[in-house]
Amino acid sequence: MSGYRRGVRLGIDVGKARVGVSRCDPDGMLAVPVETVARSEQSLTRIAELAVEHEPLEFVVGLPVNMRGDDTPSTTDAREFAAALQRLTGVPVRMMDERLSTVTAHAALRSSGRTQRKSRSIVDQIAAVVLLQHAIDTEKSTGNPAGSVVPMDEEPI
Repeated sequence: MSGYRRGVRLGIDVGKARVGVSRCDPDGMLAVPVETVARSEQSLTRIAELAVEHEPLEFVVGLPVNMRGDDTPSTTDAREFAAALQRLTGVPVRMMDERLSTVTAHAALRSSGRTQRKSRSIVDQIAAVVLLQHAIDTEKSTGNPAGSVVPMDEEPI
């Protein structure tokens, strides 16, 4: 684990209706689901509460780009959410390409025998797990943190 920065991370999969949250252990062995937060004015507050509970080194927020790597309306939403989360908590945020994380999550749930309707409540958490696991595996294999840093532009609220 030469280049791995030890510490808990929280993975965030930002959606229009729900936000999936995952976390990993300090050694980055395994990402696990934490909770699905309904998307509302309270979303950031709830995730800030989870940050107090889990004391993350950083957040890893999924950056939803299309298959060509271009921005979509969801990309802007995720960037704004990530910046607001960083301002609120003071915890560093990294944005990571999340192409296929939701697709991978649906496939995993289907292969476990869950219907899409039954999976709706947890698919966002699983997408956050896929995203975070990819980030920690990338950092371990390359020695560099995955994704890009969201610049700290203001003091925490």
